[in-house]
Amino acid sequence: MKYSKVLLKLSGESLGGSDGKGINEGMLARYAADIKEVVSQGTQVAIVIGGGNIFRGLSGVGKGFDRVRGDQMGMLATVINSIALSMAIKSEGIDAMVFTSTPMKPFASYYVRDEAAAFMNQGGVAIIAGGTGNPFFTTDSASALRAAELGADALLKGTRVDGVYDSDPEKNPAAKKYETLSFDKALAENLKVMDLTAFALCKENSLPIVVFDMNKPGNLLRIVNGENIGTIVSNR
Repeated sequence: MKYSKVLLKLSGESLGGSDGKGINEGMLARYAADIKEVVSQGTQVAIVIGGGNIFRGLSGVGKGFDRVRGDQMGMLATVINSIALSMAIKSEGIDAMVFTSTPMKPFASYYVRDEAAAFMNQGGVAIIAGGTGNPFFTTDSASALRAAELGADALLKGTRVDGVYDSDPEKNPAAKKYETLSFDKALAENLKVMDLTAFALCKENSLPIVVFDMNKPGNLLRIVNGENIGTIVSNR
């Protein structure tokens, strides 16, 4: 395998299926099966999920929501998604535990890096919810922070496209895909891989970001084993 410890970032919308809303049981089952494949071969896995399928804090600001309260609602949405995914993973016979950035017992365990790392070392999947615990930070930023804290070999960003392109491949059939990309080039060309805070964290900690299509079964295992099917963004 190429990566022995990874943090997988999933969008909340991905759990909603084709319409990106609510929680689709079929998507949960598909993701859980892919995660089982990776854990079963010995790769340690942590996961951060967004909450946009339930509530997106920033979008609520224009509708009268206070930004801080809106972001807190978004954090709670990530907890709901994380609990749902943990149950799906457990149904595959793999242990999973939800950790939250703010105390939230009895729904989940408070995130302590050493405890999450120990759980992963025992073959469990650590799902880290609640963002960073602070408003004004996205789950992209939370995933970069947790990946750096846990010493992940890579941050895997599962999307609905198979990598990073020079323009939107869903709108431009001639869009060019990058197989590898430097952080500096991605910044210079304004390629929106992740938000700037997350990007800076990964760059400063030499943490590669791998962007790939999570909706194709088996792709997660292929990425972990080093197949060149996505885009790797790194300092090289």
